[in-house]
Amino acid sequence: MISVLRSVTFNIVSVALTVVMGICAFPIRWFFQNYALPYARLWARAVLWLFRHICGVRVTIIGQENILPSGAALIASQHQSAFDTLIWMLLVPRPCYVMKGELRRIPLLGPMLVLTGMMPIERAAGAKALRLLLQETEKAIKAEKQIIIFPEGTRTKPGEHKPLKPGIAAMAQHTRVPVIPVATNSGHFWGRNAFIKRCGTLYVVIGQAITPRPREAMLKEIEQSWAQNSLVFSRESHGISDKVS
Repeated sequence: MISVLRSVTFNIVSVALTVVMGICAFPIRWFFQNYALPYARLWARAVLWLFRHICGVRVTIIGQENILPSGAALIASQHQSAFDTLIWMLLVPRPCYVMKGELRRIPLLGPMLVLTGMMPIERAAGAKALRLLLQETEKAIKAEKQIIIFPEGTRTKPGEHKPLKPGIAAMAQHTRVPVIPVATNSGHFWGRNAFIKRCGTLYVVIGQAITPRPREAMLKEIEQSWAQNSLVFSRESHGISDKVS
């Protein structure tokens, strides 16, 4: 019952917050576009604060030393939850998500995603989409952005396995930038399309960088890193650091 009450409260307050901040973003979209990313980071921080304090979730980040304080990066994260699309707004200075092109058409949210410098890709475009992805990746790397991509291509349940999309390997080979693999158990607390949010310790485990290599070897090593770092979820009984507060 407590989980239900917490979930109802979180869902109502977070949706209301998103609507209000989306409406308040119109002046930024029209006149102050340079403030789009800081404003989006403020929204992400507020939603995650609600998630932590209403739902009783402790967020523990392990391995953040594997990401440079600044500079270009390719981050290949597991994707189990909406949480994964928020947390990187706070962990790196210049986040740039590879996202589905249709997200641009979401009222209020979509235009802000474009202004913040995200990378919308129309996946149905096939080879053309890959060429565009590589072009946008090169631009983002030159601008020293931290690119976040979810190689599974969609949210998955904890323990579920989906073949990785080849885009991340192509990005690494094209730019010669190492890939930083990230494992998480966020789906246990904020599942895909799940109304109930559960309390506990949510882990984000950042692995050591993988140097660019042929596609199959790269994808295999990302999966191996995810599997190895996921062992931390069962070994660690106490959080090491809470980087979201």
